[in-house]
Amino acid sequence: MSAPHAAVIFDVDGPLLHLTPAEEAAFFHPFKALHDLDGLSADWDSYRIRNDREIILEILERHLGRDAESDEYQAVIDTYRQHLDEGFASGRLAVSPIPGARALLEQLATIAGIALGTATANIRHAARIRLQQAGMWEMVKAHPGAADEGGAKRDVLARVIAGLGLPGDRVVFLGDNLNDLDAGLHNEVHFIGFHVDRDRRQRLADNGAEVVCGDHRETFTIIREMLGF
Repeated sequence: MSAPHAAVIFDVDGPLLHLTPAEEAAFFHPFKALHDLDGLSADWDSYRIRNDREIILEILERHLGRDAESDEYQAVIDTYRQHLDEGFASGRLAVSPIPGARALLEQLATIAGIALGTATANIRHAARIRLQQAGMWEMVKAHPGAADEGGAKRDVLARVIAGLGLPGDRVVFLGDNLNDLDAGLHNEVHFIGFHVDRDRRQRLADNGAEVVCGDHRETFTIIREMLGF
């Protein structure tokens, strides 16, 4: 397979999937199961770094009064993975795809030389199983940037770009939050602020996003203009 000449990288929640209340609750299940912790904040921006790995470590640090040991962190991850696997297998959990997201990926996947991937704050297992449920994983699995190695979203995206070996002007990144905008600006890539909610798009625009979109019927055209194909 020849090296890609451009790439389109997606945040998962917002551009590809809605984060459902049940999926959100599933993230906090291990803390109740292992540490009897309730009432943890689902305001992701309230944590030091908006990244599943970093949030888990921060919650454990607050609870334990010290940095978590590697086995304590891994116990949360293992419990979370099992909870997701059982939840989707039983039907207790279900994904909610963004309208048009799968069709957009399918359309992009037909274009020679365009790599597809993710840069998500989810741990990789969570991103994979959720995208598998939505029929999207196969199209992005070659470049699965996720939270497992830690760092802010700018770091996750930087690792994906480094793996691709592409300059920033040959990469488009779609995200829905200010940390995604920061990642795009920091890595000097083309950025599309995508969200179906108008207020969320306006927030991105107010903070410097030059291109915002809320309908994937328009996204393909924008990507083509950015990458020139």
